[in-house]
Amino acid sequence: HDMLRILARCDSAERPRASLTLSFDDRQRSRLRTHLDSGEEAGLFLERGLILRGGDVLAAENGLLIEVRAAPEPVSTVICADAVQLARAAYHLGNRHVALQVGDGWVRYRHDHVLDAMVRGLGLEVIRESAPFEPEGGAYGGHAHRHAHD
Repeated sequence: HDMLRILARCDSAERPRASLTLSFDDRQRSRLRTHLDSGEEAGLFLERGLILRGGDVLAAENGLLIEVRAAPEPVSTVICADAVQLARAAYHLGNRHVALQVGDGWVRYRHDHVLDAMVRGLGLEVIRESAPFEPEGGAYGGHAHRHAHD
């Protein structure tokens, strides 16, 4: 059988008929041999520098539309109602050039016991969990401009 070739991210009103679940690392790769969630073999042949997000839609060479899903992965989530404390933690994580997902009252990074210890040392609680990881785009180039032509 031929491998399905996935060529581009697209904006389509049509509902995707397939899905592809990828880790954050794999969502940063422009070339990747993988499998759709249905098990069908597929290959990514995307423009370089593209970072895929959960909910993005990809178009295959044969016209099939595929929804990207962010795979759950080991993360550390810091939940804190005190905005100053949370900002302090985000600042220290940012100084270490850690990819950081920012939510309302929480920040999340890929699990790292050294970072967990640092955050706990700042007086915050760290929860280890398995969750989709969608960090802020700024530090990774390529992503920030995308919303201009959505």
